[in-house]
Amino acid sequence: MTAMAAPVPWACCAVLAAATAVVYTQRHSPQEAPHVQYERLGSDVTLPCGTANWDAAVTWRVNGTDLAPDLLNGSQLVLHGLELGHSGLYACFHRDSWHLRHQVLLRVGLPPREPVLSCRSNTYPKGFYCSWHLPTPTYVPNTFNVTVLHGSKIMVCEKDPALKNRCHIRYVHLFSTIKYKVSISVSNALGHNATAITFDEFTIVKPDPPENVVARPVPSNPRRLEVTWQTPSTWPDPESFPLKFFLRYRPLILDQWQHEALFSSGGVVFTLLSPAVFSVPLGVLTLLTPGRHPHPAVGLQVELSDGTAHTITDAYAGKEYIIQVAAKDNEIGTWSDWSVAAHATPWTEEPRHLTTEAQAPETTTSTTSSLAPPPTTKICDPGELGSGGGPSAPFLISVPITLALAAAATANSLLI
Repeated sequence: MTAMAAPVPWACCAVLAAATAVVYTQRHSPQEAPHVQYERLGSDVTLPCGTANWDAAVTWRVNGTDLAPDLLNGSQLVLHGLELGHSGLYACFHRDSWHLRHQVLLRVGLPPREPVLSCRSNTYPKGFYCSWHLPTPTYVPNTFNVTVLHGSKIMVCEKDPALKNRCHIRYVHLFSTIKYKVSISVSNALGHNATAITFDEFTIVKPDPPENVVARPVPSNPRRLEVTWQTPSTWPDPESFPLKFFLRYRPLILDQWQHEALFSSGGVVFTLLSPAVFSVPLGVLTLLTPGRHPHPAVGLQVELSDGTAHTITDAYAGKEYIIQVAAKDNEIGTWSDWSVAAHATPWTEEPRHLTTEAQAPETTTSTTSSLAPPPTTKICDPGELGSGGGPSAPFLISVPITLALAAAATANSLLI
């Protein structure tokens, strides 16, 4: 009898192991595809346990973690004030057998707000692209639908292979006076929204920033910097559709941009060096200024009608400068964004080893700064003015001093 009883415990262990495996399989192996349920952020939701009776004994889990019984109303799970953290896989099990009764994938989010839509042509005259985004996230999947009309003709908007919220449209009729209308709608499981824009062909032309901006010191010229750049590579035909460029620069230690403005009138180019005062009759000269975007800096910069090089002539010796360039079609559109900044320091003379000699006690020395602004007054002898006669007391000639000069003097003091 003793020999016959030995296998019994092993049989019991095998039965228990099999039962445990069945329970584990029922508890952890999904028996149905989870139902996806979308609910609005901040709302309340009640999740039923499939077809189970209200008074059925069940246990709820979320992402494999047991939920507290006080969240249950009978067999139903009640969640108040949904937060993003409530998103997850909820499963309902029979309390005794751990048989999976129901599971739901809860996604908490928001309906879409009105999308932000913009169109731009950086490859004029080939075509343009439109891009869009939502001002706030929805936390759930969204579907966008874009429609482009040229008059009454529907245009093809090819999806960008890299950017999912962008599509491209090719120009069919160049220099057309018919407006384009681009509409976009967005929807998700919680709501829907839409917007549209209408524009002329030429208003959306905006090149990419100039490329390879390089600034170099000019040997033996402590106040000059030579700046060069290249036309943006995305601009397809600079010969037929030339660009003009706009340059700004400032010492790295200052917050405001150094400025020099170019004027043109009747084929003559005038250069206005800040902070000098320059006045002409209204309408004789036209100040060349950039568009409203993207130039929020205080003061003027340098506008160049053509060419891809410019020499800065009023830099401060020994001070590091930051230089940027923007581009624009010569006739239409708006200015590009600023280019990647280039840095350069004007040429400085190598220090010399000076020797000193004993001097008489009455000898005095004086020092000057290479950064001092040009003098605004001059003291000279009347004889130099051709008035005749012998030497006399110095005569003072005044030059108008403006607030601009005062501002320049302040800047100079900062740089010294």
